[in-house]
Amino acid sequence: MREPYNRVFISFGPFTIYWYAVFIVSGILLGYFIASKKAKKEGISEDVISDLLLYGLPVSIISARLYYVFFELDSYIRNPVDILKVWEGGLAIHGGLIGAVATGVIYCRKKNLSFWKVADIVAPSIVIGQIIGRWGNFMNQEAYGGEISREALKGFLLPNFIVNQMYIDGAYRQPTFLYESLWNIGVLIILILLIKRKAFNGQLFLVYIIMYSIGRFWIEGLRTDSLMLTQNLRMAQVLSISLIFSALLVYFYLKKNKEEHYNGNYT
Repeated sequence: MREPYNRVFISFGPFTIYWYAVFIVSGILLGYFIASKKAKKEGISEDVISDLLLYGLPVSIISARLYYVFFELDSYIRNPVDILKVWEGGLAIHGGLIGAVATGVIYCRKKNLSFWKVADIVAPSIVIGQIIGRWGNFMNQEAYGGEISREALKGFLLPNFIVNQMYIDGAYRQPTFLYESLWNIGVLIILILLIKRKAFNGQLFLVYIIMYSIGRFWIEGLRTDSLMLTQNLRMAQVLSISLIFSALLVYFYLKKNKEEHYNGNYT
């Protein structure tokens, strides 16, 4: 059996760069480039995207880490120094989104910008970051599902480098990191198709929230390393359901207000 991939991308002197960081940073940089180009087309300064990255990235990383730590508190209380070891994994996407949205709302209010318009611009970039970032989980052998046979994995027509990396703790595991990455490619395609047909500000972002949450709810049910709200409730599934219904309500509210405004009935 082949050994798992080395989590270290490169080491020089006292410095070590992990593959986990490489994938996350790559997703962020590609997303930033695309969002900047989109902002320019929408008549919004590229500085807005730069500022959001400057302020939002550290907030998102901290909130993603704190979210994860909160649900694994017993382990981190025993080893508090491990809280700082983000390169070992443990950045919760939902926690990061909470930090990013909060930063975006505050920033847009201070700059007198439409949060929903800006959110639509960055929505595809968020998905791209998630598509690429999940491969950091692959390198860390995390975000996996229950046991499955090697033959079943090969039946999915997966290349050997994925099949071999899914041998974790003495058994082959479902590559739920891959399921989510592929699902998000589908979400990205939907957003791209909607860009030219967008009917109101906030539509793309809310469709992203709804579609991502549907996929996350399903995939989370396959995982064996979920953050648990209670013994039987997976936090990501509870939050996904909440986000689906909340986003639907906001979607129809914004759509209705847009139509009323168009018909001259908006007050």
